[in-house]
Amino acid sequence: MRIYFIAICGTAMASLASMLKSQGHEVYGSDENIYPPMSDFLQAQNITILEGFHESHLEPHPDLVVIGNAMSRGNPEVEYVLEQKIPYRSLPVVLKEFFIQGKTSLVITGTHGKTTTSSLVAWMLASNNFHPSFLIGGIPENFGEGSRVGTGKYIVLEGDEYDTAFFDKGPKFFHYLPDLVVINNIEFDHADIYHNIDEIKLNFRRLINLIPRNGLLVANIDDPNVAELLKYAHCPVATFGLSPEAEWRIGTMQTLETGMKFEIFHQNKLYENFELPLFGRHNARNATATAITGTWLGLSKIQIQTAFSGFKGVRKRLQLKAKINDILIFDDFAHHPTEVRETVNGMRQRFPSRRIWAVFEPRTSTAKRNLFFESYLNAFSAADEVLWGPIHRPDKVKAEDLLKINELFEEFKVRSISAHYFDHNLKIVDFLKMNLKPGDVVLFMSNGAFDRIHEKLIKALE
Repeated sequence: MRIYFIAICGTAMASLASMLKSQGHEVYGSDENIYPPMSDFLQAQNITILEGFHESHLEPHPDLVVIGNAMSRGNPEVEYVLEQKIPYRSLPVVLKEFFIQGKTSLVITGTHGKTTTSSLVAWMLASNNFHPSFLIGGIPENFGEGSRVGTGKYIVLEGDEYDTAFFDKGPKFFHYLPDLVVINNIEFDHADIYHNIDEIKLNFRRLINLIPRNGLLVANIDDPNVAELLKYAHCPVATFGLSPEAEWRIGTMQTLETGMKFEIFHQNKLYENFELPLFGRHNARNATATAITGTWLGLSKIQIQTAFSGFKGVRKRLQLKAKINDILIFDDFAHHPTEVRETVNGMRQRFPSRRIWAVFEPRTSTAKRNLFFESYLNAFSAADEVLWGPIHRPDKVKAEDLLKINELFEEFKVRSISAHYFDHNLKIVDFLKMNLKPGDVVLFMSNGAFDRIHEKLIKALE
């Protein structure tokens, strides 16, 4: 088939394009924002990228058009597809029709931790020769790519609650035919499409309703929003967490130089003491959900631990970018206040005596809103120094909903938190260059490029 992608440079779109190309389809597409790493990734797959959106790109007509969820009516290519009645699908539907049907589908969901947990599960299967397929919204370092078409019976999917397409406003994960679902947590996010937490919980309830009776729901019982939904399951439920009520309970956690060690109890009996080359309570939860998944699939404790030991992490998830004059520079995807809090707290546990600089870009639709004013005040409490860049595209949020930066930083002062706001990201680099000392840890947090200031800081320090 000749398959055309509108907005091909999105992470998931590019990954799906690569999967289809590996099956022998002719794949090409267009985008406005063509830049690395996805442009390099697509070019390495010999997938043609056409710049801009023009009707002529669709001549002659392809057999199928995949329309990205950021595309809407008014886009010239979308309009042409509708006029000419060229067959079109959303990314999740193509994924279902071409790759999920006939497989055992393992869907990893939740507001936080999806990418790391999906990567852990995929690596656990791959390292034990199960040859899984996967589509993950990040780059697991063990694979060097966010997708793969495997020969095995399992497919691992990062299940996103964001909407599917302009013609399908339901979440992507409704299309993933789940046999096993992990729900790490449920919090308010994606303020551009959800009005409140109840709308989000309703969609997770609907997802739970799709799990067959011979499937499994793996649920973090520490999260009250998750716990509330367990009664709707028509399949077995395996709960995990720190709570005494958890079937799979996380016990003592110990921070090591190279990661962490943590106990898992199953029905109040010690199941295993695992080691993981990651840090923080949130990653203990991610790994526990992975261990439950592995056990359900028939893997032994040794097979699970071997996978943990060989896990190399995920690009832009607490990724160490450089060590210069004993200054450590990390890059992370954290943007929701809960993610920021857990990430900063994890760094404090890892580096209890080092000075930690938490550098943040308010970029997502949720992060730009005053709704999380109080949450962001609490999220940075474990850092020694807090630096914020400007709000990315503030015009995308109504003025009355926009985060009140001046008031936020006044409140930081009241709470004796050393915080600095910059109206341009490059000013952060200059400030850090003047103030960093050997032994410091710099943690950049953004779900976007953040003007690649971590790379500019590295060059400045070198």
